[in-house]
Amino acid sequence: MTTATAKPTHFRSEGDINTTPARTKWNESLQHAPTQALLKRDSEVFLHQAMSTPCLDSLEGADGIYLEDTHGKRYMDFHGNNVHQLGHGHPAVVNAITEQLANLPFSPRRFTNETAVSCAEKLTEICGGELNRVLFAPGGTSVVGMALKLARHITNNFKVVSLWDSFHGASLDAISVGGEACFREGMGPLMSGVERIPPAVSYRGALPSQDGSDVHYADYLEYVIEKEGGIGAFIAEAVRNTDVQVPSKAYWKRIREICDKHSVMLIIDDIPNGMGRSGEWFTHQAYDIEPDILCIGKGLGGGVVPIAAMVTKDKYNTAAQVSLGHYTHEKSPIGCAAALATIQTIENNQLLDKVRQDSLYVKAELERMKAQYPVIGDVRGIGLLWGVELVTNHVTKERAFDEAEAVLYQCLNDGLSFKVSQGNVIQLSPPLIISRQELTSALQIFESAIAKVCKDFNYV
Repeated sequence: MTTATAKPTHFRSEGDINTTPARTKWNESLQHAPTQALLKRDSEVFLHQAMSTPCLDSLEGADGIYLEDTHGKRYMDFHGNNVHQLGHGHPAVVNAITEQLANLPFSPRRFTNETAVSCAEKLTEICGGELNRVLFAPGGTSVVGMALKLARHITNNFKVVSLWDSFHGASLDAISVGGEACFREGMGPLMSGVERIPPAVSYRGALPSQDGSDVHYADYLEYVIEKEGGIGAFIAEAVRNTDVQVPSKAYWKRIREICDKHSVMLIIDDIPNGMGRSGEWFTHQAYDIEPDILCIGKGLGGGVVPIAAMVTKDKYNTAAQVSLGHYTHEKSPIGCAAALATIQTIENNQLLDKVRQDSLYVKAELERMKAQYPVIGDVRGIGLLWGVELVTNHVTKERAFDEAEAVLYQCLNDGLSFKVSQGNVIQLSPPLIISRQELTSALQIFESAIAKVCKDFNYV
């Protein structure tokens, strides 16, 4: 069993697999002249960047849980850039947007509108607790920037603690607090005052414990706060999305206690996982805690309209003289119509209950595969967000890079699309609307690919 390590590991952190020989072979296999022509035009007109260029394929349709490429091949979409909680083109979302377009397509920033107000009110309702103040923005990265600004304003402290391997967006302020080195590569000086600590990782953590507890990772936050001083905020995902790290309730309870004790604002970035992926509206609700600031986006717009929101508490409504966001589409009627329709669809179809049931099924199936196939080192997840970590050796936990790529491209051949993170973690995040039959079919495709890889790479 061998696996390639051609690039430093940090280049693999967001699944940068689009420049490997396996990707080249995949692109060459697309024997369809219009597809190749469009890929060539794409390469010639867009600026090239990691994780985007060259493109995987070209699309001309997206409906429900499926993507359809330009030569008619359909893929079950288990990635969707985390916007596809309702799948693609959900009729309720499309209808709401169409109706809004006919009435009020745009609202200048200094005006309000019924749709935006209703959307903000509905968000505070599903957030519950003290989270009752909202600001909208065009995307998640912008919301993270707004949250960092508000935390500085409230605490008068500019320093921030975040987690290694975290992702909070790709702008300069977001990569400053983010924990993935590949995004900071070659960018020079960034926002000062950022301290990073290890995330609570159960399988290959930096600070393993004898009893399997992860609370000591939270205690490390307090150590840094006390040693560094001047910390205004701690920012983290409640559950890391890309390689699916799921801390314990004890960890998050301890984090909340530490932040309260030291007057540090807790910012939860739920941009990829919010809107039901955890089986709760927002992932922190599964941990019975409440952040000071909640950042949401991606799936909020129903997979159609880019919209994000920062939600905070009334007691932090003290920045009236500060332009926290000041975005042109601050109260977008179109975006808010899409968000309202998304929330209503999740409610009307009882998707949160469905996700919790689906979660039990997926967990059982993946755990069964783990027991059967030696390439699977770990299975972890929540709701309809699951990570399957592939390793060459269960003792050393060496990352199975080549094997993960082989699983990816075999699944693509068979009509299943997903993301690979850290180079060896298969991330499975289907639309919440997926039927049990479709879910079963997707897992069968995945298992078939795993079995083939075990045979091809001589796993016993």
